[in-house]
Amino acid sequence: MSRYCYHDTTNATGYMIKQSTKAEDWTFFSNNAHVLVCLSRAPQATTREIAGQVGITERAAQRIIKRLMDANVLRIEKIGRRNRYELNLDQQLRHPLESHRTIGEFIRLIDSQGKTVK
Repeated sequence: MSRYCYHDTTNATGYMIKQSTKAEDWTFFSNNAHVLVCLSRAPQATTREIAGQVGITERAAQRIIKRLMDANVLRIEKIGRRNRYELNLDQQLRHPLESHRTIGEFIRLIDSQGKTVK
C-alpha cells in the first residue's frame, strides 16, 4: 500500500494530474524552474502545453512566464499566432545562494542529454 494518498484531478487545461494530500509530497524545484526547463526543451510550446507538463493551470503558467519576462530571464518573439520563447542563458540566478550561477548552467544541469542548451 502506498504511503501517499493520490487523487486524480483535471487542471484548467484538461490534463489529468496527480495530486497528493500528504505534506511530504514535494519536489526540489519550483514551478518557475519547471517552466524554464519546459521552455528550454520546447521554445514554441503553448502555455497549455507547459501547464500540462508542469501540472499547473494555464493561468499559473502565464503568470510564471510574465514574472520570468519581468526578471529579464525570458523574451518572447511572436511568430504568426504563436510565441517563441528565448531564454537569457547569461542571466544570474536570483537567490543569493545561487547567484554565482546562470540560467544556462541551471538548464544544462537539469537537461542530462544536453541537447537543448549550447
